[in-house]
Amino acid sequence: MQRRSFIKKGTAAFSIFSLGLGNLSAFANSFSEVPLKPHDFKLHFAPHLGMFKNHAGKDAIAQLNFIADQGFTAFEDNNMKNRSLEVQIEMAKTMEQRGLRMGVFVAHKIYWKEPSLTSGNLEKRNEFLEEIKSSVAVAKRVKAKWITVVPGCVDAKQDLNYQTAHVIESLKQASKILEPHNITMVLEPLNFLNHPNQFLTESPQAYQICKAVNSPSCKILFDIYHQQIQEGNIINNIEKCWDEIAYFQIGDNPGRKEPTTGEINYQNIFKHIYKKGYTGILGMEHGNSIAGKEGETAVLNAYKKTSAF
Repeated sequence: MQRRSFIKKGTAAFSIFSLGLGNLSAFANSFSEVPLKPHDFKLHFAPHLGMFKNHAGKDAIAQLNFIADQGFTAFEDNNMKNRSLEVQIEMAKTMEQRGLRMGVFVAHKIYWKEPSLTSGNLEKRNEFLEEIKSSVAVAKRVKAKWITVVPGCVDAKQDLNYQTAHVIESLKQASKILEPHNITMVLEPLNFLNHPNQFLTESPQAYQICKAVNSPSCKILFDIYHQQIQEGNIINNIEKCWDEIAYFQIGDNPGRKEPTTGEINYQNIFKHIYKKGYTGILGMEHGNSIAGKEGETAVLNAYKKTSAF
């Protein structure tokens, strides 16, 4: 009886120990997917909602906390303006608590198939200006300093110079709305493959427009993915446009996924931007090359690797 009792107790103890090992193993595996401590990124990279949903879950606040836990210091959300007032307030509160700076959100309706600001149409211009006004309230609520602006499609019925003049006038009027609030609209040139027939396509063109508008509230959003497709010569064009660039966005090419998945030497580009003394935000406006938690871990590792210099 004593021997049987000992065996039973020993078996039970072994089962408990085995269970403990199983839990410990699962615990260890969960940590192998993400860093044990926040990474000290040299630049202010800004993930977006959904980028780490497999680790953090679908809840926006949980995702913001996960982003901060990994060492990121910024966040961007193109769709922020369309979120409910309650969600905007809660997200802003969390970002402030976790030390996350707010990046860009899209400030207005973008016309993908018809001319808008390029046309000189006063109705379209007034619609744009009203949306800029409404974006001020959102920007203040979430403590955003930058809002994205896209002038829209080419007007094939007008000379390019007239279109440029129409765009400049609209942006001058928008700048007058934004300047008192210290908010900057950033103009995003787009590539011809993903966004055919867009008016604003290259960094020198955006540079010329910003110089003509001549306002601290009108600057360039230099999207490295778009400009690799459209014009290449990335570091040289960043250098030439430097005094008008207020924001960067990231995506490798081909595929528009995280750095290291395509042809762009992001380590050299990040090093150049860092050495220039850039303290602004770099939006991670790309997808994940691999699905699930594995892909999210790959994104984290890519940014660690490319910012190691």
